[in-house]
Amino acid sequence: MKRKILYITFIACTLMCGCSDDFLDKQPLDTINTANYPKTAEELISVVNGAYQPLQWPKLYNLRMWSTDIVAGNSIVGAGGGTDGIETQNLSNFVTQPDNAGVLDLWRGPWPGILMTNIVLETAPNLTIDEDIRDRSMGEAYFLRAHYYFILARFFGDVPLVITPVHSDDDLLPARTSVDQVYQQIISDLLMATELLPTKNSYAAQDVGRASKGAAYGLLAKVYLTLGDYQEAVNAATMVESLGYALNADYSMNFSVDNENSQESIFEVQYASDGGYDFWSNENQASWTSPFMGPRGSNFVGGAYGWNQPTEEFINQYETGDLRKQVTVLYQGCPSFDSKEYQAEYSYTGYNVRKFLVPLSAIPSYDNSPLNFPILRYADVILIKAEALNELGDTSLAYPYVNMIRNRAGLSDLSVGLSQSDFRKAVLKERRLELAFEGQRWFDLIRVQEGQYGLDFLHSIGKSNASEKHLLFPIPQIELDRNPNLTQNPGY
Repeated sequence: MKRKILYITFIACTLMCGCSDDFLDKQPLDTINTANYPKTAEELISVVNGAYQPLQWPKLYNLRMWSTDIVAGNSIVGAGGGTDGIETQNLSNFVTQPDNAGVLDLWRGPWPGILMTNIVLETAPNLTIDEDIRDRSMGEAYFLRAHYYFILARFFGDVPLVITPVHSDDDLLPARTSVDQVYQQIISDLLMATELLPTKNSYAAQDVGRASKGAAYGLLAKVYLTLGDYQEAVNAATMVESLGYALNADYSMNFSVDNENSQESIFEVQYASDGGYDFWSNENQASWTSPFMGPRGSNFVGGAYGWNQPTEEFINQYETGDLRKQVTVLYQGCPSFDSKEYQAEYSYTGYNVRKFLVPLSAIPSYDNSPLNFPILRYADVILIKAEALNELGDTSLAYPYVNMIRNRAGLSDLSVGLSQSDFRKAVLKERRLELAFEGQRWFDLIRVQEGQYGLDFLHSIGKSNASEKHLLFPIPQIELDRNPNLTQNPGY
């Protein structure tokens, strides 16, 4: 169902806009065939579906986004050793160069989705179709465009801002737009999405997983927090609260194939078994998290490539009795996995990620995990509100939100009377543990205190060469070579 409704393959995009499977081997901004623009509701929905698909790709949430936890110091690459994952090793050791393959993926990943959203937003207002379908499609497009630009802005800063489809007579070599202007567009798009999107609980079963009003408000809260607009972050988070979301009673329910798109889920990447495509291609619809993160030599999961091995320093952050630990990581003496005991020798660090593993007994092949990937959970929004309230000086009002997260984890309430600084440290620690390996930690490191929080942390764990320039990734050299109007980030 997920595959059929939400992630119709890029063939749909090919029919609608003349792009091809090798799109990402060309200029990220390509020309389109306006004669093939959507003319019916069904065709419009197909283009919208195509706009979701890049979220699934290894260039974004199937690899590169979650591997930023390695860059953030929660874990190491692990894998097969040597040059396996060298691009992520270099990123995490802060010796990145503009030819880094992971950086190129993150730069190129969002652009096809942006192209699809621009087609929808240019075309939909002129179609004589059901008003609800038109409004929803435009709301999805606004949300997805904002999300893709949020990814680009946080990694690269200034990026080309392209908000209309690119035609053959347009400037195909756009310069970078200031990140402040990009954020203005992101906020504008999300505000439009909040007006046009339906609520999550109003979707029919065949449309579960689409962007909703709650997703737009939730992402807006995260954007405002990133920009330091704390009152607006509180306001957006409060809107999410009003829409009926709730924490799952058990933390592990957020990472179960039997509980996807749950009451805690605000927006997640939809994956499916039996996608019918090569596992290593863009069109693949199975998740990489289980085969990549599974412990090598363990026979726990299909694949088991041993990536993303948590560090001892990360493990030591758990308080005694924190129920999230045994859900998040595998460690010597942890509860058995699929009736098998974990051995520290399975990993260079003695630990592996557990929360995204699908047992071999359930999925016997490496290329068929259907486990969705969480982009935004209600727990994240709760912690956003807590952090923003504290930054506004309303620390006493922030305690109940952090305590909701701690109590679900089996922990007692935070001690009352913390200073604003100590409360900030506490909520950031909760974010680190609650959202571990979900691709959130790096962005927390680089946004707090304009990145100084992150640099101080990285230095404390021995990454002494991390410097201010590393708060942004380099613009890929191949893109600079192809587009002389692009400029490089300072220091690269």
